[in-house]
Amino acid sequence: VQLQASGGGLVQPGGSLRLSCAASGRAFVNYAVAWFRQAPGKEREFVGVISWSGGSSRYADSVKGRFTISRDMEKNMVYLQMNSLKPEDTAVYYCAAAGRTGLPAFRYEYDYWGQGTLVTVSS
Repeated sequence: VQLQASGGGLVQPGGSLRLSCAASGRAFVNYAVAWFRQAPGKEREFVGVISWSGGSSRYADSVKGRFTISRDMEKNMVYLQMNSLKPEDTAVYYCAAAGRTGLPAFRYEYDYWGQGTLVTVSS
């Protein structure tokens, strides 16, 4: 599975942005898909994950209520809708796929990673 993240950019505080993660090579219908992020000088951290069926998801406390993950099985796409963005959301965002059930939240649980897309929240 090859993953391609896109949609990053510069946005003002309070604004919204939607990131996309496209899969190619094989369908990732049986994979949980997550978003992680890495701010300058910090470790990569979990943002949220959606189950392989799309029926359940979980989020880091720092983004709960502001970010939403969804997936389109037919298009082989996963999205991260980010609302009420804050300067502390500035980071490179990565999508990742795990060939397992449940809602894994640790980096080592993920088999495939996209290249990352930069989100900058600044006025």
